[in-house]
Amino acid sequence: MSGYLVGTPDTATFEEWFGREWWPRVAPERPAPGAPEGRHADLLRYAAARGTTPPRYAAEYPAHLHIDLLPELQGQGWGRRLVERFLAALRDRGVPGVHLVASAGNTGASAFYPRVGFTPLPSEPGERAFGMRLD
Repeated sequence: MSGYLVGTPDTATFEEWFGREWWPRVAPERPAPGAPEGRHADLLRYAAARGTTPPRYAAEYPAHLHIDLLPELQGQGWGRRLVERFLAALRDRGVPGVHLVASAGNTGASAFYPRVGFTPLPSEPGERAFGMRLD
């Protein structure tokens, strides 16, 4: 696999499901403090720290997405195509807005999202949040 886009039309419902059903099954795999670093361990630490409360902008932008492309696919229009297809599916469902959060250090993402129509949102330190109205 060289890339993906995953998302949900309803962040609040996703957060509830995540905290009630998915995370309790995965939490025992969570690495202990001092466990070896790596992508899997980093994702589990992120999940453990995130809680189940949707971000403050989820009311106005209820959908959210995550996208990741390997460097060899970046700059070829694949990211734009994935985002456009996801946005079309959200519009078909009548979803009024979508948001996402990227690492502040991800300069490529910070440049990409405005180019595909996202607007910067107030962000926590170390993050860059973006939103787009779909209605």
